[in-house]
Amino acid sequence: MQRPSPEASSRAALGAGSRFWEWVRHHFTAIIATVVDYSVMLGTVELAHLGPVAATPIAAFCGAVTSFTLNRHFTYRSATRSSITGQLWRYVLVSGCSLGLNTLGEFLFLKLHLHYFLARVITSTIVSNVWNYPLMRFFVFSERPPSRA
Repeated sequence: MQRPSPEASSRAALGAGSRFWEWVRHHFTAIIATVVDYSVMLGTVELAHLGPVAATPIAAFCGAVTSFTLNRHFTYRSATRSSITGQLWRYVLVSGCSLGLNTLGEFLFLKLHLHYFLARVITSTIVSNVWNYPLMRFFVFSERPPSRA
């Protein structure tokens, strides 16, 4: 059995380390987007006196724009001009499914009589690690070869 070269082992270790920091950047971006979402929600309700139901999609949209922009430039560093449209459509698809998974998780944990906030934290942590990060990394912001016309 042949052992991998020291260079290959070094590249593998470097890749694992950079993938870890990418995962950290993903969660940092998610926290920032959540702060934007909640801040816009509070500001729209408290300062603009809009109802919470009407403020929710405005705030969610602001959080989504923040998330997409930071993920594209900071987390995955895939800001090639030619791929923004495809990335945006894939982001909308993945985020829509994420919304459904978060809603389902919240519902299921509430059926188990967990406090709604604890249910939200558990659900969002699971969805972020099992759905959002892998799909953002390997589907939304992956480097794709140009399609043939």
